[in-house]
Amino acid sequence: MKSIGGFLLLIGLGSMALNFLGYEFKLLMWIDAWGEQVGWAIRIGLAVVGAGLWMYANNMEGQEPEGGEEAAE
Repeated sequence: MKSIGGFLLLIGLGSMALNFLGYEFKLLMWIDAWGEQVGWAIRIGLAVVGAGLWMYANNMEGQEPEGGEEAAE
């Protein structure tokens, strides 16, 4: 889940940066078809959801008991 969150965060932030330069990822070229505000909402949403997933997964890694399954027995 951490890698998915990192990917979404990277795509969202990268899309924001590229948009300022007049470019866009081919995967996200469709988002501006609904208008500039909707495109920015999708970019920001990708970054926020990605950051949330990454932080959640990072937090869950720290809470695992040492020893894995053996600690549960």
